[in-house]
Amino acid sequence: MILFGVDRLVADPALRVALQGRRVALLAHPASVTATLAHSLDALAALGEVHLTAAFGPQHGLRGDKQDNMVESRDFLDPLRGIPVYSLYGEVRRPTEAMLDTFDVLLVDLQDLGCRIYTFLTTLRYVLEAAARRGKSVWVLDRPNPAGRPVEGLALRPGWESFVGAGRLPMRYGLTLGEAGHWFVGELGLDLDYRVVTMQGWDPAAAPGHGWPVLERSWVNPSPNAASLAMARCYAGTVMLEGTTLSEGRGTTRPLELFGAPDLDGQTLLATMHRLAPEWLSGCRLRPCWFEPTFHKHVGKLCGGLQVHVDDPGYEHGSFLPWRLVAVLLKAVRTLHPHYPLWRDFAYEYEAGRLAIDLINGSPLLREWVDDPTARAADLQALAAKDEAAWREEREALLLYR
Repeated sequence: MILFGVDRLVADPALRVALQGRRVALLAHPASVTATLAHSLDALAALGEVHLTAAFGPQHGLRGDKQDNMVESRDFLDPLRGIPVYSLYGEVRRPTEAMLDTFDVLLVDLQDLGCRIYTFLTTLRYVLEAAARRGKSVWVLDRPNPAGRPVEGLALRPGWESFVGAGRLPMRYGLTLGEAGHWFVGELGLDLDYRVVTMQGWDPAAAPGHGWPVLERSWVNPSPNAASLAMARCYAGTVMLEGTTLSEGRGTTRPLELFGAPDLDGQTLLATMHRLAPEWLSGCRLRPCWFEPTFHKHVGKLCGGLQVHVDDPGYEHGSFLPWRLVAVLLKAVRTLHPHYPLWRDFAYEYEAGRLAIDLINGSPLLREWVDDPTARAADLQALAAKDEAAWREEREALLLYR
């Protein structure tokens, strides 16, 4: 039986001894649930002995009600418990001094996706930095990385840190949030009481989930468009489409699992991708399709594109390369249509002056490779493979589950 960190904290009084007499806050979202699907805030409150004094919500809110990116949440008062619920994606991204004054220990119970751009990772960094400054304790109630242990993508380059780039990790970093917290503590030289309430029985290599305990735990969306395990597997690649004019499937029932645009043809795209880098299309099945978004990019327009299928026997966890798959998709669009207006120029996550695709990738290297007509798959492979090998070696000391 697999127990997540919150399950163990609720079930084992010995784990709660260090919380006695201390003010406790919880950072959570809708996927912060126990094995019985009780929300962690409710489960902790029901214990009686945990003195809850505040709660925090990340991007999309504690309730997960904000559908799109860059839709801020407000602070509010919890109507049942009378405690303040602070937004870390509203007027501020980092806890303020007043927020820090409300607790002694912050419990972090966030279901992550194991992708550098997913902002819960950055929020963890920000609360660790704030806690270290004020002598607060931070405990991560650990949860699985549904994308498992594979490592993929370019590492973020110095100077490219942002709310979607918490540090010099590759796009897929293959750690749980608890393990990532240990990396931040060491990387940033933080002095604080940091603890991980580890999971029990989690095997990141176990089939068929390869990270997510399929059939043992329900999937609850950690953000509105993280609608399935399939999305979590694809996300490290398909999230790059947020920096392009192509639809990433928002406004459909399969967001971040399909992509396209009104002036593209899926069959032609797929043939070109196979010609450019067939080895980057392994581990999944790609199906040409049509779709019409009901909101977001290309709303009401028929789009031609592809759907990535990773939820059937064609899925091979160890060989699936979502970051490379979308990289060669972008290269195929540029090859077929040299003057295609591919890069979306807007203040992505409120950052102006740098292209969204570059913020997402933590450098302009991916975009420069796509736009260079002489660049080949081997060129990007050489860059990424070096970063990936270095990260695999560095993260070895961080692994809590083997």
